[in-house]
Amino acid sequence: MSAILSLLKNTFVSKDVEKQINKIKKPVGSFGYDAWGYNTDFHKVGMGMFKFLYNDYFRVQTYGIENVPADGRVLLIPNHSGQLPLDGVLIGFAMAKREKSPRATRAMIERFFPTVPYLGNLLNSVGAVIGDPANCARMLDNDEAVIVFPEGVRGSGKMYEQRYQLQRFGNGFMHLAMQHNTPIIPVGVVGCEETMPAIYNIKPLAKALGVPYIPVTTPVPLPAKVSLHFGKPMYFDKAETEEEVTAHTEKVKDASRVLINEGLAKRESVY
Repeated sequence: MSAILSLLKNTFVSKDVEKQINKIKKPVGSFGYDAWGYNTDFHKVGMGMFKFLYNDYFRVQTYGIENVPADGRVLLIPNHSGQLPLDGVLIGFAMAKREKSPRATRAMIERFFPTVPYLGNLLNSVGAVIGDPANCARMLDNDEAVIVFPEGVRGSGKMYEQRYQLQRFGNGFMHLAMQHNTPIIPVGVVGCEETMPAIYNIKPLAKALGVPYIPVTTPVPLPAKVSLHFGKPMYFDKAETEEEVTAHTEKVKDASRVLINEGLAKRESVY
């Protein structure tokens, strides 16, 4: 593995990527990994390999990224779309390349991803973690920046005709935010809906394979322009009832909707 990693670094990691990732304050163990499998060298390789897609293919623009705290625990709550988890990757890339106080983010992913051979370990090495509340709680206690998609597969697997229609937000992230005294940054992602527009979900095949959906869509992501809109930190006191928790969640959802609409109004073209 060390020989392969060394080859990948020599092939894909430029001096500017090396310098940028070295600016990130992310403690790892003596073998270069943290408790969830994150590895600094793999992060550098991932940045190097994805750089062209971020800068030239999706031409990502960020707004309000300075709203994310320079350190300490924080939950980033974006809308979810695009069949593949490109939105999480792009947010993570944006945070890592931030000029002031870059951060290594941790993305909560669906449980079926690690069932794909080699994919689970690869995703872990660049910061992804199975979306389990216990995992998220431990990372918040470790002062991590954690990306959570409250729509889950309801958002990522929706059809193109439903684009930019927010699906139901689960309350799990709100419980964690209140229990761990964590600020929430709503994020509006515009453009990922058009990267892989799906017109049909082959449900029988998806059920047979044990995956959430099998979309009829493009074979590769299309080069849609993507913009990421980061809102102001939101803070919530502990709620007495689940109805109050839901009300808090709806406030975050409303903030996300405002950011999405602002992004849609700003963009001049899809591609």
